[in-house]
Amino acid sequence: QVQLVESGGGLVQAGGSLRLSCAASGSISSINTMRWHRQAPGKQRELVASITSGGSTIYADSVKGRFTISRDNAKNTVYLQMNSLKPEDTAVYYCAYVTVNGAYWGQGTQVTVSS
Repeated sequence: QVQLVESGGGLVQAGGSLRLSCAASGSISSINTMRWHRQAPGKQRELVASITSGGSTIYADSVKGRFTISRDNAKNTVYLQMNSLKPEDTAVYYCAYVTVNGAYWGQGTQVTVSS
């Protein structure tokens, strides 16, 4: 079992920044991928960014150049630095921990960007 605890969400004005954190604990594999997804009201959950244990990253086109995913393997923690936030970034952001054995999800953290 793996537990994920997210933090860092909140309310911010357009153009502002937030940093999300997700700490994993439990049966952590040295080879894993950690992802941030988001789900806005009435929309499907979408992948925002992904980072492997080796540091390879993937970003959704909508956040490229504005968001940065990073991780601290010693702390089993993944971060999402979000800059130049837009109202359309408003969503619940979920952390996911993925291995060949399956995926675990955090409880989500709300990010609201006001115009």
